[in-house]
Amino acid sequence: MREYKPLASRKISLGADLVRPADRPGSRATLESPALAVMTDLARIEAATIRMHVSMDSANQTMIRLGLRLLFVQDGDGHLAGLITATDILGEKPMRLVQERGVKHSEILVEDLMTPTGHLEALAYEDVAHAEVGHIVATLKAAGRQHTLVIERTEDESVLIRGIFSVSQISRQLGATIQTSAAAATFSELVHQLV
Repeated sequence: MREYKPLASRKISLGADLVRPADRPGSRATLESPALAVMTDLARIEAATIRMHVSMDSANQTMIRLGLRLLFVQDGDGHLAGLITATDILGEKPMRLVQERGVKHSEILVEDLMTPTGHLEALAYEDVAHAEVGHIVATLKAAGRQHTLVIERTEDESVLIRGIFSVSQISRQLGATIQTSAAAATFSELVHQLV
């Protein structure tokens, strides 16, 4: 039988941090990189989900714990019902519901704030597979959004959510801040930041 020698252990220095997927060598992207290089591929990474009847505060805590700004919302049967973002939770919607419905902040549920599946727009995977990061940045800027979904049709014509593009993820991989709001820099200004 072959003999194996133990590997040497090392002390972890103070200030060590966790590796994130965007921190790995080779994960940097440019506007000319394939769009799939910055997509969170749900065929490889399990989607972060929450049930629609859970409190808004619980959803917020889940996002903080996972380091995410978006959760997929499932109905009681586990089917996709929509999605909820940090903007939904931390924006004006909750205060408007408190005033309109006369409910307590703690009584607001995910289903009260989420965007239902029928109101979601997505990019087709076959288009994304041939696109570059610059196309995705332009798409997000044109829509003024922080996220966009990617759908894929199966052989039986079912629609699956295949992936998601996130401005924060793309920004990390580009090494530049992307603004998608009206106050955002122009696309050409972003190009100059990256040069």
